[in-house]
Formats: sequence, structure tokens, C-alpha cells
Amino acid sequence: MTIKKTLLICATALTFPLSALAQETLTLYTSQPNKDAQMTVDAFEAANPNIKVEWVRDGTTKLMTKLRAELSSGVVKPDVLLIADSVTMESMVSDGYLESYLSPNRTKYEDSLYSDKGYYYGTKLITTGIVHHKNAQQSPTDWSDFAKPEYKNQVAMPSPLYSGAALIHLATLTDEKSLGWNYYEQLHKNQVKAQGGNGGVLKAVASGTKPYGVIVDFLAIREAAKGSPIEFVFPKTGVSMVTEPVAIMKGAKNKAAAKRFVDFLLSKEGQQLVLEQGYLPARGDIGVPAGFPKSEAIRLMPFDAAKTLENNEANKTRFSKIFEG
Repeated sequence: MTIKKTLLICATALTFPLSALAQETLTLYTSQPNKDAQMTVDAFEAANPNIKVEWVRDGTTKLMTKLRAELSSGVVKPDVLLIADSVTMESMVSDGYLESYLSPNRTKYEDSLYSDKGYYYGTKLITTGIVHHKNAQQSPTDWSDFAKPEYKNQVAMPSPLYSGAALIHLATLTDEKSLGWNYYEQLHKNQVKAQGGNGGVLKAVASGTKPYGVIVDFLAIREAAKGSPIEFVFPKTGVSMVTEPVAIMKGAKNKAAAKRFVDFLLSKEGQQLVLEQGYLPARGDIGVPAGFPKSEAIRLMPFDAAKTLENNEANKTRFSKIFEG
């Protein structure tokens, strides 16, 4: 073996461990579907080759139960959270668990889509609107239609006692002056069925068991594209929304990488990924997925996450009294 070759082998042996040590590890807790989570992680790692993401995935309720159990023991495992809704994030803010970070990308977003102190940022818009079977006799265009006599016992909707998106939908519509709690009382009198989650609504409407329903946008639009005999409608009064916010944990071990993760999700590249996944990007300069109307045709109803958190239990109780009392 030549001296030159020996030196080359030694140099390689020395530099490899150093390069491996230079790689940072970011721990992500997310409620994204597995396929979306893997796409998100892959895209971030490709843009940040010196950061490896270790991620834990579960539904928001189960994931937060796990996280809060860890926090109660004084353990902070994740660096970043990427979960379904801002109300859950508000509960983390009120308990002092989130780090404030003013991402430079926030200027590209509507103020209502992120915490003004930078505790969390919405990354996409998952709206709730109307779905109907193509053979349905009526063509609903707004929420108020479901209180009309011709829709009696014909409408399915997810229960806010079961679905987080439905609970946010309840808070949004009851805050709307033209609807309010009176609207939910009218729905009950009109024998609207409130049970389970969005999947059950999809099954009921697609099968024709109930010609009309209340459902999240992407679920109905994707199934319609696959040939399901249904159509999704964005109501005239507007749609409620969950925003799948991202946040940095106050006790994060790798805050620098966590900030890069937040910046990536809010960047044009990160929002393009949201579009590719088939969701409405939170950023307004990206476009919309196939099957969606132009963004200017979608009216987002006002929503106050902090107020909703404060009123959540009261809203559930009042809903129960109307529909189950």
C-alpha cells in the first residue's frame, strides 16, 4: 500500500465521524396522516440535508394526551408540533408550553392565520362546507338551507362531541350573527343527524342514505374526483376552518432546527407541498388544488381560537342539551 493511499484512508476515517456528528436531529410530533407526514419530512430533509427528522404520529387527541403526560413528568420530547387545530395550540399557549418565534415568512399570511406573538402558525386551510349527492332533489348553496322544510331528515353532519373540526365549526357558526345557536336549534327540529366524524358523513351521502351533509372540503372533493356521485359546495356565508398549525416547544432541545422547520412550512416551497398534498395552502400566492374554486371565491368565516378554547366545554354542553336533551 502506498503512503498516499494510506493517508487517504486515514483522512476518510477521521472525516466521516465528524460529518455524521454535524447532522442535527429534530423531533416532530404530528397528527398529519402518515403519507402527508412522510412527504413533509422528506421535503424538509431534502431542503436541509444536515437535519434528520425523527417523528411521532397519532391523532391529535391521542398525541396530546401522550405529550401532556410527558410534560407533567418534566420531559419535553418534541422540538416542534404540527397538529390539527389552533384551539389545541391555544391550550398549549395558556399553559406556557410554546416558544414565541416571529418567522420572517409571516408577512405572507393573513394575521388571522397565526398567533400575533408567534406561538403558532397555520400551514393550510381545511374548510368545512356542504356536500350533496348528485341525485339529490335540492341544490343547497348556504348553511341556512338545511333549516328549510324540504331538507327535513335529509342531512348528516359530524358531531362536535366527537370531531375537533366539527367543534370548531360549531363555534364559528354560533358566532355568526345570521346563524347563532338558533340555527342549531332549527337543525335539531329539522331532524339533522349529528353523529361520528366526517368519514361517516361521506359514507352516508355517497351511498344516498342522506342526500346532504356537512363535511371537510378535501374529503368530499377527492372522493368526487375518484368517481363518487357527490358534489362539494362552499357556502355563500362562508366556511369554517382548521389550519394545521406548527409550533416550537419552549423546552425544545434543538430550537435552531425547529425554527428552520417552521420557516420551511411557511415558505413558498413548503406551501407548494401543501398544494401537492391536495389541500388549500394557507399562503395566498400559491394557488388551489384540482377541484377547488379560485381562492377569492372561498369566504373564510371569522374565528377566534382563544375565545373558542374558553367556550369549548360550554359549547359542548349546550349542543348536547339541544341534540340529546
